[in-house]
Amino acid sequence: FGEVYRGVLASNIRTDIAVKRLDRLLHLDSDKEFTNEVRSIGQTHHKNLVKLIGYCDEGSHRLLVYEYMSNGALTGFLFGDVKLQWEQRVQIILGIARGLLYLHEECSTPIVHCDIKPQNVLLDDKFVARISDFGLAKLLKSDQTRTITGIRGTRGYVAPEWFKSMVITKKVDIYSYGI
Repeated sequence: FGEVYRGVLASNIRTDIAVKRLDRLLHLDSDKEFTNEVRSIGQTHHKNLVKLIGYCDEGSHRLLVYEYMSNGALTGFLFGDVKLQWEQRVQIILGIARGLLYLHEECSTPIVHCDIKPQNVLLDDKFVARISDFGLAKLLKSDQTRTITGIRGTRGYVAPEWFKSMVITKKVDIYSYGI
């Protein structure tokens, strides 16, 4: 739902950043997507979630500025030539689980990510897993444990509940995590 560029934050200390550009003109749902992503990730602070540094919403320009993850997406290691050591794999699996636990149980407003997949798990320089891309996330009210919404997510990682018009709970993220 947007192009991502690598950049450098102009400050006293050189900080690599990832800038996600969302184009309002190409995506009719981009207003809602942008607002969801800023609201979702802006209220979260956890070592297994990508940190939102800032954002820009001016005219047709929509930018999200994140900390840069030097090892890229988990996809490259699952389907690429470089294979991870077992210790690294376990660290990544536990990191994703901790990130989901935080989103589902420890946030002031529980968040269902709705699009857990290898492309949305980024790895820092120490291979710590960070969940990213909250554009499809669904915030639950404090007294809410489930919701009804349209299908969200990526084919192949979507829980069966989405197709059966069932209520959506945090279990949809757990299903995607297991895939």
